[in-house]
Amino acid sequence: MEYATYTRRKLARIVVALLGVAFLCLLFSDPALAEDAAPPACGGKILEKCTPNSGDTAWMLTSVALVLMMTVPGLGLFYGGMVRKKNVGDTVMTSFAVTCLVTILFAVLTYSLAFRAGTPFIGGLDRLFLKDILSDIGKGGIGNPNPLAATIPESVYICFQMTFAIITPALIAGAFAERMKFSAMLWFIGLWAIFVYAPIAHWVWGPDGIFAAGNDAAWVKVLDFAGGTVVHINAGVAGLMCAIMLGKRSDTGPAHNMVLTFIGASLLWVGWFGFNAGSAVTAGMQAGMAMLVTQIATAMAGFTWMLVEWALKGKPTVVGICSGAVAGLVAITPASGFVGPVGAFAIGIAAGVCCYWGCTGLKRMFSYDDALDCFGVHALGGIVGALLTGVFAVEQYGGTAGVLEGNAGQFVNQCIGVATVFVYDAVVSLIILFVINLFVGLRVTRDIEREGLDLALHGEVVQ
Repeated sequence: MEYATYTRRKLARIVVALLGVAFLCLLFSDPALAEDAAPPACGGKILEKCTPNSGDTAWMLTSVALVLMMTVPGLGLFYGGMVRKKNVGDTVMTSFAVTCLVTILFAVLTYSLAFRAGTPFIGGLDRLFLKDILSDIGKGGIGNPNPLAATIPESVYICFQMTFAIITPALIAGAFAERMKFSAMLWFIGLWAIFVYAPIAHWVWGPDGIFAAGNDAAWVKVLDFAGGTVVHINAGVAGLMCAIMLGKRSDTGPAHNMVLTFIGASLLWVGWFGFNAGSAVTAGMQAGMAMLVTQIATAMAGFTWMLVEWALKGKPTVVGICSGAVAGLVAITPASGFVGPVGAFAIGIAAGVCCYWGCTGLKRMFSYDDALDCFGVHALGGIVGALLTGVFAVEQYGGTAGVLEGNAGQFVNQCIGVATVFVYDAVVSLIILFVINLFVGLRVTRDIEREGLDLALHGEVVQ
């Protein structure tokens, strides 16, 4: 009876929340767009004919699909194969639910806060509920005033950045897998997307962010081509805070299905070309180089991890080589638009060694239960990649030289960016987790944990 009452209360809260969102949508909707049934014009032309560069737009539409594939199904299967059978459903459900939740939040608020001009610390609210996204058509001829994406429609840029905002919090789930309440997870991801992801994305990628490389007035220019700080360090540090707050699992076991992990890792590898090469936001030379170095670093990291594991444990494993490949993808992400093949080889080797240590030695040293190695792979891989970007950056490729070309100051900039993101993320994530634990509770009961989250939280089991 108590459980039924609790369920009804939760459903009531959800309904109230949805009604509130619907009311806000009506409140902030643009009546001009609703009243005007005719297609908006751009310089006397119909909107569909105003695409500034068809090649760039086509590539970015493809990249959107590739990056979305990384979360559903890629990450869901990658994580789903590494948990125990009784928790597979909750794991894949988390990836899917995060995709839905973050999509809504990004359209309502996060895009405007992250990618519109405001202050050096946070963007404005002029794109709240994505209103007026057609208002700039005719002024610049393209409908997108963002200098990072000057040759594609803003609608496409929104979709592309939305997929980044989706996968970042989804990665965090690897740290708290098999023991966090589903309701607590939704609250944490929603609040984290607003109070952590949005500000950090604005700092690094916003038109007037404090670390934005394209902002002449930036305090410190940090190179992050596709998300080493914004995505991977950000997710990894938040994952570590979750693991610390939740504590260790009451019981652990081996990966449920290595084939699922293999399929998920393969989808991540393929999708990552949209992640990195797509971040050029053009179908040009930089995108081509980003694709090449992504492939090299990933293969190098996966092979390096395999050799290290083989030497230390006597056998190479499927989960190991897949984890190594993901570590390489993570590490090359911030560097992909700035380094060449030599830098890619070095970053791949460093990622394979450092992330293997992070998932074994470091985790044993501090005794935290990062269930699926979110911190070991993503935070450490992101840190390795971000710092080595400052070493191997080639001015000919990305417009900024690194240490090897005589610009030692860029390495210092990378250190400042990494440290700032790490500290801010850790502090705010802990505050959010503390508040949720106070009002909702973070962890399932020991009985539910032993029974499995699938049946207890979702009423479903994998046969």
